Amino acid sequence: MSESTATRRFTGAVATPHTSATDAAQRVYRDGGSAVDAAIAAAATLTVVYPQNVALGGDLIALVRSPDGVIRCVNASGWAPSTTDAHALRSRHSSGHLPFRGVETITVPGGVGGWERMRRLGGRLPWERLLHDAEEAAERGVPVSASLADHIVDPEHADLFGMPDFDRVFRPGGQPLHAGESFAQPALAETFRILRSEGPESFYEGTLARRTVAFLRSRGSSLDEDDFVEFAPEVTEPVSVTFRGLTVSTSPPNTHGFVLLRALRALDELGSNDPLGDDLGAVMRIFHHANGLRSKYLADPRRSIVDVGELVHADLLATSALGAVSERTAPVPHGDTVGISTADSDGYAVSLIQSVYGGFGSGIIDPETGVLFQNRGTSFSLDESSPNVIGPRKRPAHTLMPTMTTQGSSVRHILSTMGGQGQPQIIAQLLLRILSGVGPDIAVAAPRAIVGVQFDGNTDESVSVEPGLSAPACASLERSGLNVRHVPAFTEAMGQSNVVVVGDDGSMTATSDPRSDGSGSVVHYSRHASPAM
Repeated sequence: MSESTATRRFTGAVATPHTSATDAAQRVYRDGGSAVDAAIAAAATLTVVYPQNVALGGDLIALVRSPDGVIRCVNASGWAPSTTDAHALRSRHSSGHLPFRGVETITVPGGVGGWERMRRLGGRLPWERLLHDAEEAAERGVPVSASLADHIVDPEHADLFGMPDFDRVFRPGGQPLHAGESFAQPALAETFRILRSEGPESFYEGTLARRTVAFLRSRGSSLDEDDFVEFAPEVTEPVSVTFRGLTVSTSPPNTHGFVLLRALRALDELGSNDPLGDDLGAVMRIFHHANGLRSKYLADPRRSIVDVGELVHADLLATSALGAVSERTAPVPHGDTVGISTADSDGYAVSLIQSVYGGFGSGIIDPETGVLFQNRGTSFSLDESSPNVIGPRKRPAHTLMPTMTTQGSSVRHILSTMGGQGQPQIIAQLLLRILSGVGPDIAVAAPRAIVGVQFDGNTDESVSVEPGLSAPACASLERSGLNVRHVPAFTEAMGQSNVVVVGDDGSMTATSDPRSDGSGSVVHYSRHASPAM
């Protein structure tokens, strides 16, 4: 699933969870695009071919590195309606939580705005070129992937079976789409045509925005046109720690990137020599504790006090600085998300994560535009004492966390994965394996262990384990006191990861996860386009 080469010519690398997206990125490179352009084209294509995980109605968070070595985080996570009333929601939902599906779970989709904000940080090609392949895929149709076919019939999504929106698109005539069957989405193709001709602003204040708001309000949403017009992605600095000679950077709150950084710091401070073997149980305990911190403290820093420095650097084994952490964490879906990793020999690099949250998001699909909407709002709390309590124009706690490492002035690893609450654990295991000298192909395919509610029926103390871990690792997990649960090899919910590694000599390796339908590719090309403005 990977291609590796040493390069002296201009080079671009890409890894995505679907070969159609990887192909789209390669074509953009050959047309003179940058790693930023390639990531956007791949992301747009994935909204067509991987709708169980990503859609135009979803969110995006990305790290973008420029040739001057600066890394920026583009936070395109959407906010709740300006008229949100937490008290009214509590009175309607006695469970204390928003439902998992439905219109109340829809926040402003940030993904399209995120693409344009990324493009301004290093795009070379015109906006309309970047969406060309996505429009074509929606118009002509693409073969249904194995992952999409499995999701359509998965009992986990049985609550969608029989719902008009879902059945119209994914079970036409009452029959589920099958792997290999051609899947065209003409309404979505028309939406891409409008986006290409009118620009990304159309999604928030133009033709598409008006259609979207009218549709959502007809379904009972309180989102209004101002919620779309006034939304803008935020560009911030990443958060980082030093680990084994590398600077590891990821996204700050409202995302849970701190969970990864805290764990890496713990591994350094505790002197772990075999974190994926004899010490794996201790590593899972570290993540278990960090999951509790996430559940208790993670929120939108624009509306709540979230001290990421304290979360990363507080006592690793105690909670004196933060207060007691509940042993019971709020459920977080295993994640229906896509990760994209790109890099080019100019020095641009992108780790991009885009998502609809749960599989098929809210389950609501606009028949006129073909846009499927996320259910990210369900990750809000209704508990008025929680920093993550829902509120007007507030962003929910987020599981998307793009990651990359640098060494001095050079980028080394671009890491992205799906996996919901398990994303920090997956990234940590990938990085540890690669740093141990294992090739990226082997690291990505290696068995994983994830603590927390990664599957239905799990608790916060469950460790989901794929077959093939070493005997010392299995023994360590048994000693940890956590509840070990075995899952089949290459289980999709254990993460679909995509990795680009850049060597000391500038060589690049791009690798995609065998748990996905993806591929990695390294492209050599000549560039003729001028930088986009």
